[in-house]
Amino acid sequence: MNILIADDHVLMQAALAGTVAMIAPQARVTRVGDFPAAQAAAAGQDLILADLVMPGASPIEGITALRAAAPTTPLLVVTGTEEDAMLLTLLGLGISGFVPKSVSGPVLEAAIRLVMAGGIYLPPRLAALAMARGEMPAPPAAAPMVPPPARPEPPGPRLELTPRQRAVLRAIGDGLNTKEIATLLAISPATVKSHTATIFDLLGASNRAHAVAIARARALI
Repeated sequence: MNILIADDHVLMQAALAGTVAMIAPQARVTRVGDFPAAQAAAAGQDLILADLVMPGASPIEGITALRAAAPTTPLLVVTGTEEDAMLLTLLGLGISGFVPKSVSGPVLEAAIRLVMAGGIYLPPRLAALAMARGEMPAPPAAAPMVPPPARPEPPGPRLELTPRQRAVLRAIGDGLNTKEIATLLAISPATVKSHTATIFDLLGASNRAHAVAIARARALI
């Protein structure tokens, strides 16, 4: 796989490259620091991870040009910007979603896995707003091959989770830790850990991010 990382902060480039290395160890990663360089390198990529604010263009102009340079390549924007109007405008360009830079590592990993599988990742707040406005985009027409997960997904289309397990899984997908999930659901941390272990077994997941990716691919959450 060829993966392009575009961010004007070297530390963020390194963080994204580290996450990519966990998901796709054999991927060829190209790093750039501005919109013109990203546009020049976009052709032939299987996935693009791009900041929204970089030198060379305004956010909308830069992403528009980047989308035009690689119209069928999944493009996930990793940004610190949370301006709803701008983000909703960019959704109309057919990008694969947004990941706030404030999210935890497992959430970032899950988002990248979802996009690599042909899905769209949006923070819950933005997803709700897009759906309310009827602006939820369809998944991209083309998606790269996904590297095999650490453990195979279990066969069988009739996987059932209890309501409590689904609630725990949704909270994991939102990036909450064990104590936060316990507080949210009014249960003990030990119960959360028990549900989490059961979810991993049912899904055949190796970690939280893998469980969320599988669950979203199967429309379980």
